[in-house]
Amino acid sequence: MHQRTALALTIAASLWTLTLIAAPAALTTPALGVPAATIYAASSRICHQRPERSFHLDGVQLPVCGRCFGLYLSGALGAIAAWTSRRRAGERTRIVLMVTAIPTAVTWSMEMAGLAGFSNLSRALAALPLGAAAGWVFVQMLRYDSSLDGHEIHDSRSHARGC
Repeated sequence: MHQRTALALTIAASLWTLTLIAAPAALTTPALGVPAATIYAASSRICHQRPERSFHLDGVQLPVCGRCFGLYLSGALGAIAAWTSRRRAGERTRIVLMVTAIPTAVTWSMEMAGLAGFSNLSRALAALPLGAAAGWVFVQMLRYDSSLDGHEIHDSRSHARGC
């Protein structure tokens, strides 16, 4: 069951990224205008969509900002990469996710504090490590769980604490 969930997650992440790339062209095509507008409306729930912080294709803004696009693109690529790897998400997963979040956290914090401004490309590049790691970890965790034939995954440290 979890193998299918991992596959569905990988396909959904890939399709979402392709949808984000196709949305600007669809928005300017009369027959696809309503579905494209729906993508932009849905994206507004998760992203500020500021034009100056978003990539544009043929002069039309993507539905999400550069940072979000970097997260989605690398998340899909990380999910795909997880299928080519035999390495399992292990004990250091939390540390990996925290370390890969540092570039995004630093650029976001510096912008919020007014200390620096970053280009859309810089924002997207800073988001790549976190997105890739998250995509890889989610798929590997689902694949690992399925290899246990439905048995629970336990943190080996929790037994030592009596949990």
